[in-house]
Amino acid sequence: MNKSISSLEDHLGYWLRFVSNHASQAFSTKVESEGVTIAEWVVLREMFDHSSVNPSQLAERLALTRGAVSKLVDRLVSKGLVEKKQSKTISPNADGRYQTIELTRTGRTLVPKLARLADKNDIEFFGHLSTKQKKKVVLLLKEIVTTHGWKKVPTE
Repeated sequence: MNKSISSLEDHLGYWLRFVSNHASQAFSTKVESEGVTIAEWVVLREMFDHSSVNPSQLAERLALTRGAVSKLVDRLVSKGLVEKKQSKTISPNADGRYQTIELTRTGRTLVPKLARLADKNDIEFFGHLSTKQKKKVVLLLKEIVTTHGWKKVPTE
């Protein structure tokens, strides 16, 4: 063993990735058993707190491109979880009416179920930590996010 170079286990990134991969894969499996992807879950959860939203607002809130949001919304429409509506407001750039999107009744019912799966996943992976330890980990991770100015919501 060459002591002049660091080992994998010497790196914080290694441990973050190790934990993230396991927790994320388990959650992905849970969510996919309900017929949606992680990215779709993120969109559904963001929409849950709003009666309707336009795709550009959603893209801004999630720090995703409009194209990415459009593809996600189209997939959710095809699954009967989201519906598109034409707003009565005319677009300022004269290309037609604003489009809004809303959760369908099925989508609105699914979100709390998926949130319970997220809660269950957190308990499975982090339930052994005390409340104080969890708060400290979250605080440290938020500090890293803030320091780097990251905005894009993780969808993968």
